[in-house]
Amino acid sequence: MPKRPERDVEKTYPRKDFVAKLRRLADAIEAGEAFTIQVAGERLRIPADALFNIEHEREEGVDELEFQLRWKRD
Repeated sequence: MPKRPERDVEKTYPRKDFVAKLRRLADAIEAGEAFTIQVAGERLRIPADALFNIEHEREEGVDELEFQLRWKRD
């Protein structure tokens, strides 16, 4: 299997779309199921056993909150 290139993408969504993605993610987590999402043209499959964390950063008067999912690719 060819190695995938490294990637660091940030995508901004309208509130309605962001809420819909969060709902689908929460439903999948609650049901213990994998979650599939497309980000900037790449389809990602997050397995049910992914690790979850929440990160808060503060710098120069700006706060940032990130909900992160981490998993190993097959």
